[in-house]
Amino acid sequence: MKKTKTHLVVLVTAPDQKTARQLSAALLEAKTVACVNLVPGLESHFWWQGKVQKAREVLLMCKTTAGKVAELEQLVLALHPYDLPEIIALPVSSGTAGFLDWWTDVTK
Repeated sequence: MKKTKTHLVVLVTAPDQKTARQLSAALLEAKTVACVNLVPGLESHFWWQGKVQKAREVLLMCKTTAGKVAELEQLVLALHPYDLPEIIALPVSSGTAGFLDWWTDVTK
């Protein structure tokens, strides 16, 4: 495993598969991500406007780098239908050398 301090997985939720696919396509086209995994069937429970809500959502797991995360955030905020979309960046501490190298190359 290769250590890294520049790779991030950004979690974004979307209200449906169509929106998730549109966000994924825009992020890939802009080269702000190397890959986006869409995880359908997510059931989210959360506080919103003073009460507990439930929603079916699709989770986007976006592979990006520290140098691209601000651009990713701006694009998601511009295109997302939610008033306050979830955008959470998680650091990756290590990965296989070849995969991390590919990830870096794609997002240059």
